[in-house]
Amino acid sequence: MIDIKLLRENPELVKANIKKKFQDTKLVLVDEVLDLDKKNRAAITEVEGLRAERTKLSKQIGSLMSSGKKEEAEKIKLQSQEIGNKISELEVEQEKFQEEIKNRMMVIPNIIDDSVPVGKDDSENVELERFGEPVVPDFEIPYHTDIMESFDGIDLDSARRVAGNGFYYLMGDIARLHEAVLAYARDFMIDKGFTFCIPPFMIRSQVVTGVMSFSEMEAMMYKIEGEDLYLIGTSEHSMIGKFIDQILPEEKLPYTLTSYSPCFRKEKGAHGLEERGVYRIHQFEKQEMIVVCKPEDSMAWYEKMWKMSVELFRSLDIPVRTLECCSGDLADLKVKSLDVEAWSPRQKKYFEVCSCSTLGDAQARRLKIRVAGKDGKKYFPHTLNNTVVAPPRMLIAFLENNLQADGSVKIPIALQKYMGGMTEIRKK
Repeated sequence: MIDIKLLRENPELVKANIKKKFQDTKLVLVDEVLDLDKKNRAAITEVEGLRAERTKLSKQIGSLMSSGKKEEAEKIKLQSQEIGNKISELEVEQEKFQEEIKNRMMVIPNIIDDSVPVGKDDSENVELERFGEPVVPDFEIPYHTDIMESFDGIDLDSARRVAGNGFYYLMGDIARLHEAVLAYARDFMIDKGFTFCIPPFMIRSQVVTGVMSFSEMEAMMYKIEGEDLYLIGTSEHSMIGKFIDQILPEEKLPYTLTSYSPCFRKEKGAHGLEERGVYRIHQFEKQEMIVVCKPEDSMAWYEKMWKMSVELFRSLDIPVRTLECCSGDLADLKVKSLDVEAWSPRQKKYFEVCSCSTLGDAQARRLKIRVAGKDGKKYFPHTLNNTVVAPPRMLIAFLENNLQADGSVKIPIALQKYMGGMTEIRKK
């Protein structure tokens, strides 16, 4: 949510930003907010004037009563009551104006960074850099679930009977590999100075609407029937929500947290070949990172965070590339976003495994997270988030890039201690 002062002072900038995101249907919201804001401020001014008038009348009533002029005092009392009634009416109007303004401001997209390329959708994202040599071996790479099944490592049929499509059982060495990757990612981030956290896996609606747009919420979140609770789609939501309604001491910034959690997603519209198996699923586990920092530090943290993801994947012998998300591919709260994509030898292309974003002060503004500056002034901090690893999707990249000609999978040195010293996993 942007600052209404910005919209008042520079509505054309806000409209230009909406056009960059190809959301022209939202242009009308800017003028509607300006009109409602004008009416709201007029009502505030009128209420202030009426309160001043009522105060003046109260003094007159006291003076008349002390002078024995009771009849005149009663007449002025009636005037004061009429003013009070008018104030109450205006206050009701103000509440309506403010609610209408908020409803519109919540769907006006955040101002994107000037460096973001303009494009309609993810097909116009821009490749920035490649890390590691993408290799296609001289032997066939099976589909990822076939690799897992060769180790008796996955059971999709039982999962369908138990929970339906989009679920899985991981078994044996594949399940152990899954947990090893998460444990390695946890320690990797702790070594980077982040505080490890296991957050709540459910959050209230005020947190949901504070951390994401309504369109994202509808497409992703599962609601607990009969309760004001949602299953998290990513632990970023409950991690940022940790600071809701808080005034943070500036000297404690930045807050750098890394969290483990299961994640639950509807995955609406997930169709096609690459959505079978465990690429798009309703339940998975993830290691996440978030930063809450001073506004002037957010871009530096953005650079640090995506580079951590690249470093982690390269330590597991997985080639990756970075992709700058274009304006039309950015969720409404995001200022700038970069995807890290892993190389798939089987598909001979890259696919997304991490997403790093800075959201400016949008989440802090919605959640009323403020910082008490050393000068006594309060301001909204910036928030950032990035995926560390999200298996089992990450396992697809790992298995394909570490598969050997005999069907075994090598375990990189960084992961071996989490696999009990194993240097490879072999078919039973």
